[in-house]
Amino acid sequence: MNPRSDIHDRLAASLREARKARGLSLDAVAKLSGVSRSMVSQIERGESSPTVATLWNLTQALQVDFAGLLEGRAEPGIVVIRAAAAPVIHGRGKGVSIRILSPAEAVGEHEVYDLSFAPGGALESEPHSPGCREHLTVIEGALRVVSGEEDSLLGPGDTARYPADRPHAIRAEGGARALLIVQDS
Repeated sequence: MNPRSDIHDRLAASLREARKARGLSLDAVAKLSGVSRSMVSQIERGESSPTVATLWNLTQALQVDFAGLLEGRAEPGIVVIRAAAAPVIHGRGKGVSIRILSPAEAVGEHEVYDLSFAPGGALESEPHSPGCREHLTVIEGALRVVSGEEDSLLGPGDTARYPADRPHAIRAEGGARALLIVQDS
């Protein structure tokens, strides 16, 4: 057996095992990774030699160890995402930095964000899906939460749970930091 086919076989098996361990379909992995469904299928069957960029996208979507992928360590016991490596969204709100803490497969079900607000920053949102709720815990500073016609001012350590299936907003009184959990029904 030549080394190339052995590498392809181990890579294919590791990616397929990681996908199945998370209960994800080929379509779900394609959506999470940005790699086409047909390419994911070809890689899992050992029929395609993926680029490093493609492998990186797949391992990030599946939350597997890129370095240990060929050694068969597709699912470590502890997955660590270093602070500097967590994806950050800018420009979604005014004066807000949104760091994504939840794994890619949690999108649309149970999402966790670290929010940092500049003084006067705001995150205003249109209604999410029916039954969706948000859980906001202030770490530092003060935040005003608005959900529909209701609003409340929160300080450090306070948590607000509110419907997110209506227009809602989080506004900083000064600079502030908070954790936000979005839970779809």
